[in-house]
Amino acid sequence: MRIRNDIIKVYKDVHIWVGILSGLCLFIAFYAGALTMFEKPIERWASPPSQLAPAVPLERAPELIAATVAAHPEAARDYEIRVTPTPDMPARMLWHVRGERRGEVASFAASLDGDGHLRTQALERAEVAEWIDVLHQQVGLPFPHEVAMPIMGVIALLYCVALVSGVIVLLPTLVKDLFALRIGHNLKRMWLDAHNALGILSLPFHIVMALTAVVFAFHDQFYDLQERAVYPTAIEWGREPPPERPPGAQVLAPAELVRQAGLQAPGFEVLAVNYQSRGGVTQARLEGVDPRHPIRGRISTLVGANPYTGELHRDDIPGRHAGYETAIASFFSLHFGNFGGLPVRWAYFLLGLAGAMLFYTGNVLWLESRRRKERGQGIVAQRRSSRVMACLTVGVALGCVAGISATLAAAKWLPGRVEDPALWHRIVYYAVFLGTIGWAFLRGAGRASSELALFAAATTLLIPLSSLAGRWHLGGAWFPPGVLPWVDGIALLGAGALMLMALHARRRARFGPRDSVWAGPDTGALVASPEPLASE
Repeated sequence: MRIRNDIIKVYKDVHIWVGILSGLCLFIAFYAGALTMFEKPIERWASPPSQLAPAVPLERAPELIAATVAAHPEAARDYEIRVTPTPDMPARMLWHVRGERRGEVASFAASLDGDGHLRTQALERAEVAEWIDVLHQQVGLPFPHEVAMPIMGVIALLYCVALVSGVIVLLPTLVKDLFALRIGHNLKRMWLDAHNALGILSLPFHIVMALTAVVFAFHDQFYDLQERAVYPTAIEWGREPPPERPPGAQVLAPAELVRQAGLQAPGFEVLAVNYQSRGGVTQARLEGVDPRHPIRGRISTLVGANPYTGELHRDDIPGRHAGYETAIASFFSLHFGNFGGLPVRWAYFLLGLAGAMLFYTGNVLWLESRRRKERGQGIVAQRRSSRVMACLTVGVALGCVAGISATLAAAKWLPGRVEDPALWHRIVYYAVFLGTIGWAFLRGAGRASSELALFAAATTLLIPLSSLAGRWHLGGAWFPPGVLPWVDGIALLGAGALMLMALHARRRARFGPRDSVWAGPDTGALVASPEPLASE
């Protein structure tokens, strides 16, 4: 029995310290990751309305392609035909032109008006959805991608250790404590019950996230090793062998390629047909989804096709991957939640929010476990390390929420006002995020927890208010067609939840234990500890 208790204690210490080291970064990753489940609705919400005429029928796409290439020869190198245009982007044809700087791409859209005349428009990309995904991938670190990803990989490995050690610690009391949620004056017990329930009930989801995050973090290293040891002749899009072209064959129209895809891959929904031409040779790929099978991509996957015969590359078709590609597609699909349609996306969204709460409750539990309680009539000042961690917990968590809400609201006002919206999204987020952390240290965790929760609620409320400004034609904002329930509705619910959190935090600060790091000034705020720092 003593040996078992010693083992449990070791794993408990490992779980606590690994969780503390990685928890704040993982909160950002999970909160931002939850929002990426609705990346497309966010893009539609944030994209300025198109000025183009309604899309021509798909069967008239060859006429549109010919007119566009005649007016803009550079479009012939890389263009796509949208199979199902959306109300906010009715263009049937898009093309992309690479700039002089690395990664710089300008996008344009084309359509035909009622008289058959060509109409084109430069597209302003909705940068905010991509920025939220970057925050998710890089756990909020403001470093270049090449630097942030290995750090994220180390955090993901720590995450794996925390999961294993946490399960081992909970095993002896699993049956008794799994569904217990004892709400009362014992804050430590309440936070422990909430933390255990969130962790165990979503354990399979967290295992998938941890393992796949490690794969993504060291993606390039894994591929480099595989290309040297297993697949020395790996090929990439743009460097594939030219497709076989029967004598006299011409490039098939998009409608025909879509028809061929329906015959060869029933259930695969084609969203767009992409054409690339190099040296007189055309290559084609079909972008699409199939909720019945894992796909490789956040939202959709690419299936290669012979543009002259319509034959699909069998190994690219969802559900027909072979060997190694099956494993890769499964990793991508399990992490992105792009299988099973809308119900799975909602489940991943809720599990992502629950994961963020898991790391928040872990930090609160650590703070409560280290609280030095009153002795007699005196009040014991808390350790400086506890006060610092409380401020970081409040500042980072609510700073992330407020920063993402602020940059989402800014998406309605930045287009047409700034030259580089992507840069300004970063400025808005980090200004709010760092300002929130600074406020937490300035005011202390007790007062700042309620104040910053109200601030986060206010910034979240700016999201639907920005949409209403568009409906009322104020300030250049616009009202997005058909996506109010997805973005503005969720923002309203989030603002309400944050207001309730602010009320609870204020009540805790006023009426909670006087010797807690969450105590406010009107409960007898604690002075700095008179003990030497070494004693902490």
